[in-house]
Amino acid sequence: MKRFHMHVGVTDLDKSIAFYSSLFGAEPSVVKADYAKWLLDDPRINFAISMRDDATKGIEHVGLQVEYKAELEEVFGRLKAADRPVLDEGATTCCYAQSEKSWIADPDGVVWEAFLTEGESTTYGGSPDLNQLASANAASSACCAPQLTPAKTSCC
Repeated sequence: MKRFHMHVGVTDLDKSIAFYSSLFGAEPSVVKADYAKWLLDDPRINFAISMRDDATKGIEHVGLQVEYKAELEEVFGRLKAADRPVLDEGATTCCYAQSEKSWIADPDGVVWEAFLTEGESTTYGGSPDLNQLASANAASSACCAPQLTPAKTSCC
């Protein structure tokens, strides 16, 4: 079964943990000095926050987490069929987890990842080269996701 994923950059981890724990009615399943993650079933989401000097504040990226290799292959196939450049990162360490993942950016530069978590890690992880996504908004300086230029909006 797939789970929606969202990663948000924050400025104060403790305040954000308190806020999201109240919002979700649950404590995070993972807490590190610079990171927290909730694996919720209602709503079914992998919601992560991090406080990193080089990361975007606000929504960094979204994605789909799968539970099985066959689901990952299905989602990878969908990424490749989306007619956009795909970065197949393969096995990697990201967000204190060992994962297999790929990345894609939508036509407006919103970065998506598709991944299967295969275990824990004691380190946050490295940075994928997301320049291959050919998005004007993508950069490769943040772990697990590019830094994005804030979207310009004209309305709420």
